[in-house]
Formats: sequence, C-alpha cells, structure tokens
Amino acid sequence: MYTELKKIISQSNNIVFFGGAGVSTESGIPDFRSVDGLYSQRYKYPPETMVSYSFFKSHPEEFYDFYVNKMIFLDAKPNPAHIKLAELEKEGKVKAVITQNIDGLHQAAGSKNVLELHGSVHRNYCMKCGKFYDVNFMVESKGIPKCQCGGTVKPDVVLYEESLNSDILEKSIMYIEKADVLIVGGTSLIVYPAAGLINYFNGSKLILINKSSTQMDYKADLVIKDSIGKVFEYL
Repeated sequence: MYTELKKIISQSNNIVFFGGAGVSTESGIPDFRSVDGLYSQRYKYPPETMVSYSFFKSHPEEFYDFYVNKMIFLDAKPNPAHIKLAELEKEGKVKAVITQNIDGLHQAAGSKNVLELHGSVHRNYCMKCGKFYDVNFMVESKGIPKCQCGGTVKPDVVLYEESLNSDILEKSIMYIEKADVLIVGGTSLIVYPAAGLINYFNGSKLILINKSSTQMDYKADLVIKDSIGKVFEYL
C-alpha cells in the first residue's frame, strides 16, 4: 500500500491534502476531546461545552483557562507528515494543505498554502478595536486577555456555534474540486461541515490514511490504516 501511494504521488502534480487531529497528535498535541484524569479533576464541563461561543461569552475566565492550558502547545514540533507535505509543495506536487488543526505546525514545517478551516492559535484579535496579538500574549496574560483599548482579545479560532470562515471554505472547495489526487489523513471524517468537503472531489485518486475506519472508506481508491507520520516518513 505504501508503494502504491508513493507511485500515485510520483505521477501527480495536482495533489491536495486534507488533515485532521491525527496529524497533530503525532507531534504530541492531544485531541482536546480526549478527557484525561487531570481534566476531570480540574474542569466541571465537557470539552465541547468549554470551546463553544456561548461558554466563551458566559464563562470567559474558565474558557481562557481551558484554552491556554489545553489548546496551545508551543513546544510541539512538526512531524514527518508536516515535513513531507512541505517538501511536496516545494516540488510543485501539493497545491494546498487544508487543515482542521489550529497549531500552525504546517507553516512551521515550511508549507505556504495552508487553509486553516478552524483558525489558528497564532492569531488573536481585540473584539473592540481589532488590534492583533500573537500567541505569547495569550499565554502570558492572566485571566481574561485585554487589549490596550480595554476590549477582550479573542483567539482567531472557530468555536462551536460559530461558522467557518466562508473565504477559507470556498478556497478549500475550489482546490478539492480541481485536484487530481486528494489525500485525507488523520481524521475520522465525522465533524461537519469540514467532513463534507470530500464530496467535492472529482479527481482520479482518493486516498484515506487513518488509524481507524471512516465512513468514507468505501469511496476511496486506497485506504491505509496506519499512523500518518509513519506513512509519510516512508515517502
């Protein structure tokens, strides 16, 4: 299967990669939905509740405590999947990386055309005046991060109950529609609307790389049930 994937990549110059949480977990970033023992000792609410817009508005201090401690991992480094995708983009093979992750590791590895469906921890804006703040400002802030103007600084991350950025979504659809090869990795394809993007693919080869089965396996030309880092390391 690895050899077949290598062959498909070698024969195409119009590849799009669509990745989920599994791409980041291999860099030591836990999926925020996974509830560990420490989590249940510290937080009274389920993770999905704590990253919702209504929770952000009603419990801002608890939201920021969870956000900074459970969603920002500045020590994480790109893994072989991030690195190989950046190399393939440089070679002119990968046209776009579409990601559900918010950690910026694709850019850290050298990828230029990264479409972040759920935003990024590296961008934060004052809700009042729009001033930009980097991730370090958020980590170093105590309690609710405040702008010089007095407004609350909100991460440029799509929370539950918020819509995806329409420009990013439209660009993602455009790249997928035009691609010859779509490689989907590290996602169970459950979270919509992102999971629905696969339906726009009209190209010749659909490849799914995930440790567990997905509801789209039957549509794929190649299914590899393995760690995405391991697969890309082989390439």
